Amino acid sequence: MMLSKIHKDHVNMSKLLKLLKEKIQLLEQDQQIDYRLVKVIITYLKNYSDKYHHPLEDMIYDYYLKYRVVPDTVANRLSQEHQLIKEATIELDELLEMILLDAVVPKEQCIDRLKHFVNLQSAHMNYEEKEILPQIEASLSKDDWRKLKEQWQDDGHSDPLFGEKISEQYKELANRIKQNS
Repeated sequence: MMLSKIHKDHVNMSKLLKLLKEKIQLLEQDQQIDYRLVKVIITYLKNYSDKYHHPLEDMIYDYYLKYRVVPDTVANRLSQEHQLIKEATIELDELLEMILLDAVVPKEQCIDRLKHFVNLQSAHMNYEEKEILPQIEASLSKDDWRKLKEQWQDDGHSDPLFGEKISEQYKELANRIKQNS
């Protein structure tokens, strides 16, 4: 159940990265984009990933490393990538805030930050989906998953964009995602 939640999150995040790629292409073609929508995407990714997605992955991965794998230099890659993504998200969020406040920001700088963010997120999710999650799934027992479920402090949150009830701040984005599907 926990891995299926992570897989589902990755599918949903991929939809958002697809929208960002479309915005990058428009910028590269000297077309206008809706920076507010881009900001909403980044806000969602920042809030949801930091509060729910990455903590769940980190808990499972830490358990896996502690009980199933001999730690080595590769062992910390996932948490290091989560930190890099967090930093890239904050930088992009601040840049978008400046743009929305009518600061003059070179278009190339915006394109570069967006590309960096999308590439970092995509590579990270691919690494998790192809390398880490299959290893974890193959090595953890039902008892391990029971222990992890007991350890996970799920506060009953609902995904504000992809959950049953869409938050007001994400309704426009949810409509755009439906149009793109």
